[in-house]
Amino acid sequence: MLELAIGIILGCCALGAGCAMIAGIGPGIGEGNAVAAACEAIGRQPESKGDVTSTMLMGCAVAETTGLYALVIAILLIFVAPNILVDILLKAVGK
Repeated sequence: MLELAIGIILGCCALGAGCAMIAGIGPGIGEGNAVAAACEAIGRQPESKGDVTSTMLMGCAVAETTGLYALVIAILLIFVAPNILVDILLKAVGK
């Protein structure tokens, strides 16, 4: 019975890590749209290239933080959380 509980903990941690990495899709789409809009703006007004580029890079950096947070959460769910949760389970059972 204890092995089943440990298996459920490990499976749920892996499932949670996979769900967290879905957040990596958003920054890719957002940054692609930002670059496309910046290229279009530079094509219409080439003299504003510096302003558009710097604003686009700042926006892409802010958008990328979402993907990095998701990566950190996924790494924690894979490497840290299972050990902590299994230890809590073993203490509760008395082993």
